[in-house]
Amino acid sequence: MNDDSSIVRLAAVLREEIGRRRPGDRLPSSRELVRLHGVSPVTVSRAIGRLAAEGRVITRPGSGAYVAPVVVRGGDGADMSWQTVALGDRVVDDSAIASLLASPPEGVIPLTGGYLNPALRPSAALSAAASRALRRPDAWAMPPHAGLPELRRWFAQELGGDVTPSDVLVVGGGQAALTHAFRALAAPGTPILVETPTYPGARAAALAAGLRATAVPMDRDGVRPELLAEAFAVTGARVFFCQPTLHNPTGATLTLERREQVLAIARAAGAFVVEDDYARYFASPSPPVPPPMVTLDAHGTVVHILSLTKPLSPSMRVAGIVARGPVARRLRANQLVESFFVARPLQETALEFVSSPAWRRHLTALGTELALRRDTVTAALAARMPDAEIHLVPRGGLHLWLRLPADRDEDALVETARRAGVLVSPGRLYYPAEPPGPRIRITHSAPIHTAELVEGVRRLATALNGA
Repeated sequence: MNDDSSIVRLAAVLREEIGRRRPGDRLPSSRELVRLHGVSPVTVSRAIGRLAAEGRVITRPGSGAYVAPVVVRGGDGADMSWQTVALGDRVVDDSAIASLLASPPEGVIPLTGGYLNPALRPSAALSAAASRALRRPDAWAMPPHAGLPELRRWFAQELGGDVTPSDVLVVGGGQAALTHAFRALAAPGTPILVETPTYPGARAAALAAGLRATAVPMDRDGVRPELLAEAFAVTGARVFFCQPTLHNPTGATLTLERREQVLAIARAAGAFVVEDDYARYFASPSPPVPPPMVTLDAHGTVVHILSLTKPLSPSMRVAGIVARGPVARRLRANQLVESFFVARPLQETALEFVSSPAWRRHLTALGTELALRRDTVTAALAARMPDAEIHLVPRGGLHLWLRLPADRDEDALVETARRAGVLVSPGRLYYPAEPPGPRIRITHSAPIHTAELVEGVRRLATALNGA
């Protein structure tokens, strides 16, 4: 039975199940549905997505799916049910991203998410930069379509090598950069290679672009080159997405030797490498991480993404895409058709800030604080959760990747932890293929301070013992 018919069959079964339940009742977990009906997690996700689109269920990230309240419509109420047929099976699954962006309830400690706690953001300096930027006479004028020349020059200088300002396109943040890149580099229905585990936002963007993600395993030094070469040969893919520095979620940093191997393998396959340099400003200065792959590339193989959002603020939606050759022209055309350009006041503010002494002061203070947080949470985990193995202690970054004992139920732990007042990310969110076992990701940048981090680990340890 193909995947579409499996989705239809499971959705029909769940409609009957919903009919026997009361509004607010929780449906069986995804894991239970996989076991009971002999289908894949993707089939379960898409069937639940259909029912949510029909208004039959409400999904709560990290909690599950619940029977929706019955809506009684008046006789002249609008009937939107026709849209389900018109839209077809093209659901965009935003559940993983929504769960990572959700604000924690009052009293709940967030060991999840991907942004800095407001206390770690340079909010006052950003406001001052915005004030200066908006006083410029042309602050509200139309910017060049590819971005302000001075900002493009700054991105090029940050990367170094032979990257020039003309290679840079300014876009509205890292997630938008991924969407632009995937749409420009591959046609709908074609495969894309991704590390496993991988950043859920990249996988969601690839699926929204109609691409089929194929997983390539990693180890502690990053993606395994021999398996990458095999994946290119088997799938015929022409795109490989990776985070070679402080990979999310594992924290692995691809060695210089492997970076060169990845470039050689991609070039032999006639493929692009999308290099997401999201953690560039979270890496410890000593020992230095290897140079970005784009600076090692002489043939236009690498499409590089460098965003200012994560080190500054969620609302600083400014990133640079570096590309050379015909792909650069296609990326520019895509942006022009989709959104014209990034708003000039935001570009001017970004330029004003990164050109000021406040930028380097912020990075220095942030690096010190993140190292302290990493060491604090590592020590707390070792003391309170010795059975949970840390994949590796990264050379910076925002996250730790934990392997749970094999007999532990990952979903049960996440739910028990939530009830205990701490949020963590379930490992299954990060796997484009079957997970190798129970995992969780812990983020140390979201809590207010280290004391809250320690308390979060204490609550998590209590949940692990009770799960």
